[in-house]
Amino acid sequence: MCPPEYFAVDYAINPWMDPSRPTDATAALSQWQELCRVLRALGHVVDLVEPVPGLPDMVFAANAATVVEGRVLVAAFRHRQRAPESAVFQAWFDAVGFDQVRRAARINEGEGDHLLVGDIILAGSGFRTETESQPETADYLRRQVVNLTLIDPRFYHLDTALTVLGPDQVMYYPDAFSPRSRATLEHLFPQALLADEQDAVAFGMNAISDGYHVVLPTAAAGLAVRLKERGYEPVSVNVDELMKAGGGPKCCTLNLRRAAGSKTLNPSGGEPTRPGPDSP
Repeated sequence: MCPPEYFAVDYAINPWMDPSRPTDATAALSQWQELCRVLRALGHVVDLVEPVPGLPDMVFAANAATVVEGRVLVAAFRHRQRAPESAVFQAWFDAVGFDQVRRAARINEGEGDHLLVGDIILAGSGFRTETESQPETADYLRRQVVNLTLIDPRFYHLDTALTVLGPDQVMYYPDAFSPRSRATLEHLFPQALLADEQDAVAFGMNAISDGYHVVLPTAAAGLAVRLKERGYEPVSVNVDELMKAGGGPKCCTLNLRRAAGSKTLNPSGGEPTRPGPDSP
């Protein structure tokens, strides 16, 4: 995770961003701190990346890379405003001891568009990540990649339209996907939880699940009820200030799936601690 110390909406690269709309950096930081506190209280280990002035979207660390078993594929961003983040995040991975780090050769916006479900990677395309990047993703991360085409610009990254709830279960907003991709999802996940537009536009799909607890925006109240009915424990957080830049809880976290037996940086000092399988 990366603190939003320089949070602002000074440009528009998705439909949620409006530079004429006032933003409150103090409120954004407070909301991010509460999200971080909630994740740690749920047992996640949280490593921190130092924010850089002039890169306000670094808070959306999900886009930094995709990490599977210690192999790091660093993002190559579509928009020039975010392009400098690649070098910053790559340097961080190098500094904390990841020894298999590669920058993507084609436009590839990290875990924003790449969600690991069991042994496959669901890969979003249509607005940010290029489909041409998927062979490299499959080869380098050693996983089958399943393309999903996004068609609604409000859901410009896969993690705004679909949440991985567990190793064989997801929830998603069907209308965000092309007919062919909807058919693919229906085949892969016949018991998926389907969200409606009201919860989708409240960034309800931009959630974080450990298989039981699901951290999601407070605004997605209807979805929280449905998750409870499915046996999950919803944990609501207020991220309305961060949503002004087009991101929610999941956008703020990147899963560091280190190789078995490796250790994670402890931002609080002391001995490093071992992460769980999906530690942000």
